[in-house]
Amino acid sequence: MTERNGAITFKGNPLTLIGEEVKVGDTAPDFSLITNDLGPATLADYEGKVLVIASVPSLDTPVCDMETRRFNSEAAALGDDVKILAVSMDLPFAQARWCGAAGADAVQTLSDHKDASFGEGWGALIKELRLLTRAVFVVGKDGKVTYVEYLKEITEEPNYDAALEAVKKLI
Repeated sequence: MTERNGAITFKGNPLTLIGEEVKVGDTAPDFSLITNDLGPATLADYEGKVLVIASVPSLDTPVCDMETRRFNSEAAALGDDVKILAVSMDLPFAQARWCGAAGADAVQTLSDHKDASFGEGWGALIKELRLLTRAVFVVGKDGKVTYVEYLKEITEEPNYDAALEAVKKLI
């Protein structure tokens, strides 16, 4: 498995990402994630939708909380053809609790804790922490990646406007 040493930082300290970097134009890599009710979720489940995939370290941290709430509030304006996924290593039970507490009903939270297939396939797994890095991906209905942002410093928020603009071009 490819390792990208120093690809990101956490509070200025360099960390290693496992997996190939996903780039605009790539076919979206498949994944095997767990839903809040412990069911399976794969890329095929979202066929025909525009996807916003927000990879976050943990919903129980301030920046991840803000980011996921922001995407949840933006979701209504994007329509039924768009699905927003928040992927983390958090257990499905913790994700469900967070969604209930935050009133997040437009973003679907998915857990990669079981086998890290998203983290490895999307180049977002932090080797030293076994958490996902902060990144945002937009995938068109054709399964092609149209927008990618890996945040260099994982304590920073993503460029919401750029990601949402990429989505609007697809709907």
